[in-house]
Amino acid sequence: MQKSISVIKALGAATLALASAASIAQAPYPSGPVTVVVPFPAGGSVDVAARIVLPRLADRLKQPVVIENTVGAAGTIGTLRVARAKPDGQTLLFAVASPVTVAPLVSPNTVKYDALKDLAPITPVAVSPFVLVGKPALAPKTTSELIKLARSQPGKLNYGTDGVGTSMHVTAELIKQSAKLDLVHVPYKAGTQVLTELAGNQIELAVLPVTLAQPFIKDGKVKAFGVTSRQRWSSLPDTPTLSESPELKDVEVESWYGMLAPAGVDRAIIDRLATELTAILAEPEIKKKLEDAGLKPLSMTPAQFGTYLAKEKQSLGAVVTAAGIKAE
Repeated sequence: MQKSISVIKALGAATLALASAASIAQAPYPSGPVTVVVPFPAGGSVDVAARIVLPRLADRLKQPVVIENTVGAAGTIGTLRVARAKPDGQTLLFAVASPVTVAPLVSPNTVKYDALKDLAPITPVAVSPFVLVGKPALAPKTTSELIKLARSQPGKLNYGTDGVGTSMHVTAELIKQSAKLDLVHVPYKAGTQVLTELAGNQIELAVLPVTLAQPFIKDGKVKAFGVTSRQRWSSLPDTPTLSESPELKDVEVESWYGMLAPAGVDRAIIDRLATELTAILAEPEIKKKLEDAGLKPLSMTPAQFGTYLAKEKQSLGAVVTAAGIKAE
């Protein structure tokens, strides 16, 4: 009899465990407010993109989506926070290449995560090129004229970016390598600082996101030499591409803006978020807002995004190695 009671108790415990597991598996997502970490300052290009898309994600998830700007160390502080977050889908990352694929290349001894292992790709939401811009007082009017001036004065012209080893810095190094230029890098903490200094004639050149620079370009506060996309960009139709200049014919860089989660988040949650974001990007109002901000909607499946990131890290690695970029 005692043995029978023990068996019954064991079966009861197993049934309760299974019921508990089923309850957890069927728990609604999200279970409360979702925190999305933007690892860059408010008002920057990444923040702008996030604030266009994420309010609609809140509507579709029927839970608040709270944007937190966790800044510092070229985006790696906020990215590390998400990489170490509980993998329940309640904490997500909205980022660009700088902290995801670039930082581990340029700061291998200080970056405490491997983004391709510690983060789960969800989907990009947009893509945009960078633009090479100059101070208003700079004499050249075209990219070819600028290259000629820079070659005649090696080491004299400088350019600003949002820090050592960021996507802007790597893109500027690609331009330098392609045109065989000797320019001096002036790193800042944020792209907004670079733009202000450039407009005030404090630095000569800068590589900046179109999203950030285009209001100053349209107002004539800075001089645009060319965008890094293969085709002219719709929000800056009068600005040539850098590849239109023979010296930079192979330059093509477009920066993604996208969502990632901590590794280990349930696949169903990843797929749900990717589906919701893809649906949001198809909305005419969202598409127009993104395009007005200098962004082009872009979506992929989580698997496609993962493949894209792996290839991007490989191609950027070649530029980083050639330039000897280190941000330790």
